[in-house]
Amino acid sequence: MTVKPLADRVLVKPIEALEVKKGGIIIPDTAKEKPMQGEVVACGDGLRTEDGKLVSMTVKKGDTILYGKYSGTEINVNNEDMLIMRESDVLAIIE
Repeated sequence: MTVKPLADRVLVKPIEALEVKKGGIIIPDTAKEKPMQGEVVACGDGLRTEDGKLVSMTVKKGDTILYGKYSGTEINVNNEDMLIMRESDVLAIIE
């Protein structure tokens, strides 16, 4: 199954945080925070303004991004957990 986001939405694969912190402490699954970093898997075409002009997307496929802790909607694509969110929920592109 393939998912093509519409308008200004992006499909993001979350990047899981490391399980071991400095000092060798292992964090159990129940204490882990949701990841706030991910890789853009697919993008929509962009947002249409009221006068019909297309505003292109800033992010592109392959970008590593930071997003808000509770941003997006969780979906399952080919047995992988992913998020679909508006481009405005993206806080930064990591270069």
